[in-house]
Amino acid sequence: MTIASFIPSVTGLSAMSHSLNTVADNIVNMNTTGYKQKNTLFNTMLGNKGFNYGSQSGLHSSRVAITGVNTWDRDNILQQGLISNTGKTFDVAISNSHNAFFTVTDDAGNIFYTRAGDFSKITNDGVTYLQTSGGLHVLGFKSISGGDEFSSAAEEIIIDAPDYIPQRETTHVNVLANVPSQDVTSSIYTIGIYSNSYDGADLNMIFTKDETKENSWLLSFNLQEGTATGDASEVMFNSDGTLRSPQVVNTTINWDDGSSSTIAIDISEMTQFASSSQITKIEQDGSPSANLTGFAFDTDGVLKALYGSSAPYNIAKLAITGFTAPENLDPYNTTLYTANADVGNSFYVDTTELVTPNSIERSTVDLAEEFSKMIVTQRAYSLNAQSFTVNDEMLSLLIDLKS
Repeated sequence: MTIASFIPSVTGLSAMSHSLNTVADNIVNMNTTGYKQKNTLFNTMLGNKGFNYGSQSGLHSSRVAITGVNTWDRDNILQQGLISNTGKTFDVAISNSHNAFFTVTDDAGNIFYTRAGDFSKITNDGVTYLQTSGGLHVLGFKSISGGDEFSSAAEEIIIDAPDYIPQRETTHVNVLANVPSQDVTSSIYTIGIYSNSYDGADLNMIFTKDETKENSWLLSFNLQEGTATGDASEVMFNSDGTLRSPQVVNTTINWDDGSSSTIAIDISEMTQFASSSQITKIEQDGSPSANLTGFAFDTDGVLKALYGSSAPYNIAKLAITGFTAPENLDPYNTTLYTANADVGNSFYVDTTELVTPNSIERSTVDLAEEFSKMIVTQRAYSLNAQSFTVNDEMLSLLIDLKS
């Protein structure tokens, strides 16, 4: 018997101590946003040379001596946490995808990846950034002129939007409405429109029954702020009530201030049935002037500035990264990861319907499972301690026999 007999129990004590630390880390992070449960795994430590063992039968075998146990930790990176609504403006969660990570950076330009979307805004030197709870800047693709096109290079998201936006001129309108086929000689449909000079006006589209033709209506327009003329003066319907022609009426408006504008009015979905002259839906690309009222993310990960009933102003779209082998990401701290050669290629994922706004991804820690592992680990630690004690007693006995 030698000192080497203590190695298994010593390594066992060390391994169980490490495992208990992992359990403690999991428990303390049970409410940490985006935290992924960690597991401590064990593997046998082998000696560096083989030994021959004899038996009374004269048979011999050889194997490598077992010299204890070692540990390694595995983060359950691909495990989806529960999505929980917080109601906070800048909170976002990635849903329905395990291979997608928010991309963030520190002041030195180092890139990290995380599932923790508990973001907020902070202003430094007059510039307002979107940041993580740990103070890192969130990366995204900047919107071009507040529209639906975005830059191709990811950069720090700067929350910059005008406090006031002017009205947006109407250039296209879709009208879904019905023209009564019976007992009516005329129908008026009012469309709210905007121009660069007028922050809202009512354009009346008038259908007058043509008594000389079947299923035919004379079309005209008027408005208080000027005059309007369409490039079509007659609208025809089929006998089944669907529209025959025209599909689109290009309407020129001469405003009282001397300006003019042209609006393409799509009437292809209008019908001629016996029901009333009701408007089902009107859609248009114009909007009134408005003051900034707040911010919001949409389900595509686009951060928008809100202006009441006016169209929103896009600021940036989140840069969400995926990897060929995301399970090989290196843990940096509780919720941050770094890339290495083992993750393969990185790429920006399609964020369509990927993001849940006003929500966060909860920790994946199962408290009941952790308490179970704690009991098993504690028992294993006690048994290794007992093994060490027995080895110590046996060695002491040998020393006493020698003396």
